[in-house]
Amino acid sequence: MGDRPLSEGRLIVRARDGDQRAYRELVEQNQTIAFRVAWAITGSAADAEDAAQDGFLKAFGALPRFRDGAPFRPWLLRIVANEAHNRRASTERRGRLALRVAEERRADDAVPSPEAALLDSERRDRLLAAVSRLGDRDRLAIVCRYLLELSEAEMAAAMRCRPGTVKSRLARALAHLRREIGETDG
Repeated sequence: MGDRPLSEGRLIVRARDGDQRAYRELVEQNQTIAFRVAWAITGSAADAEDAAQDGFLKAFGALPRFRDGAPFRPWLLRIVANEAHNRRASTERRGRLALRVAEERRADDAVPSPEAALLDSERRDRLLAAVSRLGDRDRLAIVCRYLLELSEAEMAAAMRCRPGTVKSRLARALAHLRREIGETDG
């Protein structure tokens, strides 16, 4: 029975000793549930993938501190969940900051912002309310492009995605925003 899979405990011991194949097997055994946990927290497939990957990396680094005999999966999922919570909190903070920046108008501005020039106060408030009702990913795309006026490269960094993904995310976000405004402006 040479093809018999190693137990979780043996895989952990081997991974601690630097056996990358053993750790890879632990990752493969737990990657689906780790992704699901991260997705449940972030609500975003891309953020969930990143959180799970970061969780696996942190778990690998923490293996020397893993208690012998303790169940691996709950320990790993706690690490992944923490990474997912951190990503979600970071995304929410960026979104709130961007909305505050968009709403803020300094009295000493010689030239009004593009938003203020185009929108009267009531319409701007309705637009910002509609943006705030969007999902995290859509809100971040709209805010980065139109309120913070970031380039596509800057948006990719802020949104933690590839530059080629920015245009499609922005197009979807604009479509969602149009529907949201259509529902509210009726």
